[in-house]
Amino acid sequence: MENPWHLYLMAGMYVVAGMAHFLFPRMYLRIMPRYLPNPKFLVFLSGAAEIVLGIGLGFKKIRDYSIYGIILMLIVFLLVHFYMLSGEKASAGIPKWILILRIPLQFGLMYWAYSYVMY
Repeated sequence: MENPWHLYLMAGMYVVAGMAHFLFPRMYLRIMPRYLPNPKFLVFLSGAAEIVLGIGLGFKKIRDYSIYGIILMLIVFLLVHFYMLSGEKASAGIPKWILILRIPLQFGLMYWAYSYVMY
């Protein structure tokens, strides 16, 4: 099988998540760490990155670049996850136990992406 369904699932997940940055920017602005400059630009940049990298998974010639880009993006997104643990306002009302579970989930997503290298 050239491209398994779960690769397309992952690609779709990133494209939809990226589109959400443009459809619901206020939600993402609430969780953007205050120490980062130009938060609105960063919300749109991260959304565009998710869309482009998700689409890139569908093309064998650039798939590995997209995979490494996704892994790097998920590492950078850890800043947001740790920031959300810093206080009640930063948590955006999400229970702390969910915020804590998101951290190992990030590593699971990295592993999932990496499992397609040289696929």
